[in-house]
Amino acid sequence: MQFGFNLPLSGPSASPAMLARLVAEGEAIGYDYAAISDHIVEPIDIHARYPYSESGEFPEGSRGERHEQLTAIAYLAAKTSRLKFLTSVMVVPHRPAVLTAKLLATIDVMSGGRLIVGVGAGWLEEEFVAIGAPPFAERGTVTDEYLMAYRELWTKDKPRFDGRFVKFSDILFAPKPVQKPCPALWIGGESGPAMRRAARIGDGWYPIGANPQHRLDTMARYRAAVERLRKLAADVGRDPASVALAFRVHRHGASTPAKAASTAKTIIIDGDSPVRAPSSEIKRRPRGMARALQRKSRRQLFSGDRRGSAA
Repeated sequence: MQFGFNLPLSGPSASPAMLARLVAEGEAIGYDYAAISDHIVEPIDIHARYPYSESGEFPEGSRGERHEQLTAIAYLAAKTSRLKFLTSVMVVPHRPAVLTAKLLATIDVMSGGRLIVGVGAGWLEEEFVAIGAPPFAERGTVTDEYLMAYRELWTKDKPRFDGRFVKFSDILFAPKPVQKPCPALWIGGESGPAMRRAARIGDGWYPIGANPQHRLDTMARYRAAVERLRKLAADVGRDPASVALAFRVHRHGASTPAKAASTAKTIIIDGDSPVRAPSSEIKRRPRGMARALQRKSRRQLFSGDRRGSAA
């Protein structure tokens, strides 16, 4: 079991000095990774429905100044030596495919293989328009194509791709990522298309439990979703165990289940609040992390895997 924590890219805790301190302290405590969200611009008038609130409104507290995700990860990776960094999630259509593959490969090389690529198709249509991204209505197809292009560039000596939105050939793409065959792709989202994407091409599934349209806020709901994911993976000829499980926690306290349980060998949790693992797992964690988790949390959270979806 691995644990991560969310880093703010906006607000009073998002200064370079504060972010550097947060990652240094997180690494010292024993966290496995830090999760960082993705918005390039924030439209003043948002009519798109935000997936992770009952009202569909984007939280006011998340608005304002915001650093660019990949640049921030590159900066913070240089301030640490062991902590991994998760894009939580990177909105795939926001950036051109070949350029993004290069940026991610460079981060992986410069950090010594400490990058996890959490991805999503995006929800904020007005942002797509503002940055000149591919058509919002085509974002699912664009995302699938870009992800396949990343892998082609990361793993092939003579990469070639001929898709609707990405085309390249006769190019040299080097250096390749440090991680082999390439950095893990965690597919964010809880909807049917997101789960099918995770089953087809994901190295991990990274949902958030608080989506009102696809709630995963109980063990029964989470287990049912995992079984569905496993069936989807088997249906496309993949070993269901090859898709790791991750889960992003947005809450803690009296409303959370009293008992933590694992549904897979690989479980990763990240959240905006500290969480506590089952005692059998804590015993295997570094002492500093065990003390911090026990001190900062009162209740156990059910486990899941990989970061995901909109931030």
